[in-house]
Amino acid sequence: MCERSDPAGGVPIGDAGLVITYDDALRSRIELNLAAHDRLQLPLDGRRHAAVAIVVVDSEQGSDRVDAHPSTQDGMSKIPVADDIAHLLDGRMEGVAGGAAFVLCRRAVRLNTHSAQWALPGGRIDAGETVIEAALRETDEEVGVRLPESAVLGLLDDYATRSGYVMTPVVVWGGADLVLEPSPDEVLAAYRIGLHELCRDDSPRFVEIPESDRPVVQVPLSGDLIHAPTGAVILQFRWVGLEGKIGADCRVSEFEQPVFAWG
Repeated sequence: MCERSDPAGGVPIGDAGLVITYDDALRSRIELNLAAHDRLQLPLDGRRHAAVAIVVVDSEQGSDRVDAHPSTQDGMSKIPVADDIAHLLDGRMEGVAGGAAFVLCRRAVRLNTHSAQWALPGGRIDAGETVIEAALRETDEEVGVRLPESAVLGLLDDYATRSGYVMTPVVVWGGADLVLEPSPDEVLAAYRIGLHELCRDDSPRFVEIPESDRPVVQVPLSGDLIHAPTGAVILQFRWVGLEGKIGADCRVSEFEQPVFAWG
């Protein structure tokens, strides 16, 4: 399970428990868990190859920014959600920082596809690039963070998206004092999401949709739900990187995306 420690004197944060300390022990645990993982690799079969980065950083409780993109009733209505949680959703991302964290981006509103959606730094792999090179380049281009290959801790399973990509997640140790400088052309805002938030008792959630026989995965964060592909990737990071699960218990490739993310 997610191991939590409390460098701040025993103060719980919301329903997620105590913050996870950002230290060498955490780095070693994640790296060892990823090394033991039998990674699922998917054939492209005509799809394009992309890489995303789970950048593990430190964060300060209370340092959250208010989301610069106000949610609309029409936008929130597209989320497939059960009645027990619908009244709690407002699309905002607040109160989630503290301790070890990962970088989550709100995509720029001006983008032609998946505008204003939640995403990890990443994008299409250029000709001649490796998955790791692409993940590190995209991290530099999108959030202004240049990291060496020695910072890479390992890879997670490939995930095939409805938009025609095979996405490979790369886990990277970002450093304690990382400065995020989001590119306004691609990223509206970048957030440090405490890893303890992935360990909430109500996470993950699954809902059914009439368009698919696969369950739609949802990771609750603050006032929103993170869906696949990003939601699937960060859920597997919890299961494999933090909890050390192996085998069939940690697979996410069959988890569905909501219809609004199919394009």
